Amino acid sequence: MDEDKLSEIAATLKELLKWTRFAGMKEIKAVLMSALDSEIKTVIYHLSDGNKGSIEIANFVKISDQTVRNYWKIWAKLAIVEPIRVRGGERYKKVFDLEDFGIEIPKIVQPTAETEPKPEVEET
Repeated sequence: MDEDKLSEIAATLKELLKWTRFAGMKEIKAVLMSALDSEIKTVIYHLSDGNKGSIEIANFVKISDQTVRNYWKIWAKLAIVEPIRVRGGERYKKVFDLEDFGIEIPKIVQPTAETEPKPEVEET
């Protein structure tokens, strides 16, 4: 194939990707809103960047690491997180940035000498 044809194919694929993303935004937001139905879950999802493990996230939000792993498994089935292989196991990375969908991330209290980091509002 010549270079002009490849450029045309690449431009067409970019256009398709743009419209596919646009078409799916509403559905993706609905899935995110349903799955992240508490501030704790929203914070956990936001912190799931592939660099932090379940223990680190659990300590941050004051829940068990098993709970974090359970959320990750549920979210993986919804395709809103993806597994990342790490030494010693697996952790998960969010697929979407919540800000892109207008989903507010709860304010997180900054740690001081006397406090450890935690969400402002506890899960009910």
